[in-house]
Parts: sequence; structure tokens; C-alpha cells
Amino acid sequence: MKRTIEKLRHRRYRHPSGPRAPRWLSYGLVTINLILIAFFLLDAPVGSYAAHTPNVLLPVGKAITDFGTSGWILFAAAILFFEALAVIRLATGLKARFQAMLVSHVAGYIFVAVAGSGLLANLVKRIIGRARPGLYEQWGFYGFNPFSGSRFESFPSGHATTVGAFLMALALLAPRYRLFFLIMSLWLGFSRVIVGAHYPSDVIAGLSFGAWFSVIMAIVFSRYGLLFRQEPDGWPVPRRPVPLLLRPDRANVPFPPRGVPPKRSD
Repeated sequence: MKRTIEKLRHRRYRHPSGPRAPRWLSYGLVTINLILIAFFLLDAPVGSYAAHTPNVLLPVGKAITDFGTSGWILFAAAILFFEALAVIRLATGLKARFQAMLVSHVAGYIFVAVAGSGLLANLVKRIIGRARPGLYEQWGFYGFNPFSGSRFESFPSGHATTVGAFLMALALLAPRYRLFFLIMSLWLGFSRVIVGAHYPSDVIAGLSFGAWFSVIMAIVFSRYGLLFRQEPDGWPVPRRPVPLLLRPDRANVPFPPRGVPPKRSD
């Protein structure tokens, strides 16, 4: 552990502070206004609709909402991280070690982004204590009762926070697919509204918080020269292209002459 800390400290000195952070104030104002608009204009109609109207999208919501649970993401990231560490120690080829190091950094980044945002969101939702839509008839959409159990832990949505953090991390690592990740995050986040577990403002707050937590963690990683670097406007981008699937390099593998079967390696 001491050796790892020393390496990180050395990397921090090699990569001085980058440009200023992205336009936090502008994005923050937009996010806060979206939450307020949803709170005052959408939450009450949605709560009333959920209480009195059969939901035709309920089967769809139930089918996709569990994707936002953090357990499977954290477990998969931890497995990949430790497997990559083992490959780094055991592999003899430089390319294999480099690929394993890349996988360990990606897995560590996703784990930190999802776990950190989830812990903070769960702490905040307990402090705020907003009543869930299931209590709309008794408490309305503005009912607050801090530290009163899971029925009063609606704002922000923990599932939406996980979805926002995970898919923003993937969007930063693979910017080419960011539109797909955005659409996916909206459907998965608002599945919590479909199943009646959260109001729209809860989901918007959760998605925004999780996404920005991943951006902040990407900036922290960039300060140590890991995975990311910062653009002149402060936005983190991958230092090198991160392939979604690592394929073996067959460019230098000789092909046998036509009609001659390849030799088997013992």
C-alpha cells in the first residue's frame, strides 16, 4: 500500500493541475432549474396519476429498473480490477501487461464513480427525507420527514444516481457512443418513475448528481495521468482511445500458404 501511495504521489507531481474545471456554474444553474421545474410542475401530476391510474408501462419499468442497482456494477468492476492486477504480475508480454493495466484503471474508475456517488446520494436522501410517491395521498409531493426509513428516501433517486454515474463514465471513456448512453440513462432513470418509486425531480437530481460525480472523478484521475487528460476548456477526455472490446493483435501473425492447414501449437 505504501508503495502504491508513493507511485500516485510521483504521478501527481508529474501531472500538474490542468485547466480550470468545466463550466460548473452554467451547468449547475441548468440542473437546479430542471429540478425545480420538475418539482413544481411535474411531481404532483405524476404522483396523482400513479395513485389513481393504471400504468401501461409498468411491465417495461419493472423489466429494466433493476439495471440501476449498484451491486452488480461494483462486483463486476472489482472482479475485473483484481484479475487485471493478477495479469499485470503474471504476464510476460509488454502488450498484455499494458492492456491489463488499462483494464485495471477503467475498472477502478468505474468502481470509484459508482460507489462514491451512491454513498453520497444515500446519505443525502436520508437527511432530506422526502416521502415517496406511494405516500402521495398522505404527504403530497412536498412531504419531508428526515431519518424516517426507506419510505422517506425519495430525493435523490439512488438508482438514477447509479445509472447517471455508470453511463457517464462509459460516455467519457467511449465518447463515440455518448448519444446511446444518454438515451439509455433517460429510460433507465425514469423507470423509477414508471414503477412508482420516485418523482421526476428525484430522477433528474439523481442522474445529474451521478453524472457530475463521474466527471469530477475523471478530472481527479487526469491529475494523476490516469485514463484521462483535460481539454483547454477543462473537460476530461481519454488520454488514449479505450476500446470496448480488446481483441488479440493478429497483424503480425503469418498466414500459411494456400491449401496448407495451419500448424497446431502444442
